Amino acid sequence: MEGTNRVFERLVHDHQDRIFALSLALTGNRHDAEEVAQDTFLRAYRALETYSPERVRDLKQRAWLHRIAVNVVRNRVRGAKPRLVELNGSEPDTRSGPEEDAMQRMELDELACRVAALPARYREAVVLRHVQEMSYAEVAQTLGQPVGTVKANVHRGLKLLRGEDHGDGDE
Repeated sequence: MEGTNRVFERLVHDHQDRIFALSLALTGNRHDAEEVAQDTFLRAYRALETYSPERVRDLKQRAWLHRIAVNVVRNRVRGAKPRLVELNGSEPDTRSGPEEDAMQRMELDELACRVAALPARYREAVVLRHVQEMSYAEVAQTLGQPVGTVKANVHRGLKLLRGEDHGDGDE
């Protein structure tokens, strides 16, 4: 129990900001993101209690926590579309003037809405790869998919965001 508490404290310290950011990007609002992050760490703690020391030592924490968070979001928002996605760097450049700030914010808000409107499989892959900056292998491990599937979903999601593809009506 004492070892689990130490591992868990370190886990939360090292990953809480990324898990919250991922949750926010996938749910679209801070309230839901906070609940998802809390639930993610609660589930992680409960799992750690059952793991052997060897399994805890060998755990790829980042991918493991991201997978838990993605699953929590999937369970919470089945069928619901996120309202808005906040992306890393979504704050306006403070060196620009008010007009530039307003235009930049509008462009980022439009992009965030377009990300939120993507089908879940594309949104998850794009957010993990380009917002969370995970490697394709980490995204594949997080989502439990082959790397080729992740690459295809990221590619398709980016095409949809650029308006190069009108989708095929799935999801």
